[in-house]
Order: sequence, then C-alpha cells, then structure tokens
Amino acid sequence: MKVFLIGANGQVGRHIVNLLQMSNEHSIKAMVRNEQQAETFKQSGVDSVVANLESNVDDLAKAMEGCDAVIFSAGSGSKTGPDKTLLVDLDGAVKSMEAAEKVGANRYVMVSAIQAHNRESWIDSPIKPYMVAKHYADRMLVSSSLNYTIVRPGALLNEPGTGKVQLAENLQRGAIPREDVAKTVVAVLNEENTFRRSFDIISGDTTIEEALKNL
Repeated sequence: MKVFLIGANGQVGRHIVNLLQMSNEHSIKAMVRNEQQAETFKQSGVDSVVANLESNVDDLAKAMEGCDAVIFSAGSGSKTGPDKTLLVDLDGAVKSMEAAEKVGANRYVMVSAIQAHNRESWIDSPIKPYMVAKHYADRMLVSSSLNYTIVRPGALLNEPGTGKVQLAENLQRGAIPREDVAKTVVAVLNEENTFRRSFDIISGDTTIEEALKNL
C-alpha cells in the first residue's frame, strides 16, 4: 500500500522512512513542513510533499491523494508551548483523520504515548498538555470510520533497536528505542490482529512480529 507519513522528518519518522523505502509491500509519500526538507527527501529517492497540519482539511486531503494508509508520527516538539501542542498534536491529528476519510485512505496508524488512554496516570505530569492532546486525538480516531491502530510507546531512546518488545493494552511505564517503535508501526500496517486496537509498547523479550500476533 502507499503510505502517507506525517512527521517524516522527526526522529521516529526518519526510521519509518527508511523501513518503507526498503519494503517490498509498501511505498511512501512523506509529508514535510518546508521545501528544504522535501528536497532532501527527493534526493534520497523519497516521494515527498509540503503540507502543514495547521492548514485546512482540504489542503491535507490534496497532499494525501493517491495514498491507501496514513501514519501519524508528528509532534509539536518539546520546545514549543501548549498552544502548538493543541494545534498540532490534537487539532492537526484530527484534521489528518478527516482528510484520510475524505480521500479513502482507510488504514490509519497513530504514534501516541504510553498511558495516553489513562487520565489518572498523568494527572500530575509535567507534560500534561501533551498527554491531554494525545488522549483526545486517540479518542477521535477510535470514533472515526478509519481502520486504526494506536501504538503508545514508552520513553523514547536513541539507542539501536533490538527488535524485541513487550506490548499490552495497559502497561505502566518503560522505554523503547525509536527504531523499534518505527519497526512496530510499519509491521502493524498489514497485521489484522491490530486492526481497530490500541496498545502500549516498551522494550521486552518477544519479537515484534510475535508480540503483535499474540496481542
């Protein structure tokens, strides 16, 4: 399937780009924020398009045309305030869902955050606005017509991936390399056992493929 990747220039997103480039099953259309990023991807042979999550649904739909699936791996970033968190992680995510419904890109994979579904776990969190945004974006995805999977990773690490994880519908805490998050996100695209399901994920002792099948 052709995958529209939102957040392609992010740390997890770049791993996803590499995996989709090497895939025999999927192709990629990378959404980026400016022409410089687009040119960098094009030089690497990656189809890319410039679009903005703060734009309107029609603009996002136009950028998404021709795609079968969407991966949302974008974020407002730690250096921005709650206003950008609201505009990108919540409203931008919801607009991308509406755009996906509009163009028929029915498969939608959301990169969320561990325990985003559980308000009590982040009631005193220093990143509470981010968790609130993720919580409600995920809820909007669940209520949409899209065939979704919500992947909620623990603390993100830059160390090399192991290819082994622990996942469940409710995990309290843990960490995971960004590379393993990316591998999981790509693996769920065709894994029917993850359709219309959500789960937390951290590093563990089970291969990604086995963990997804046993979810």
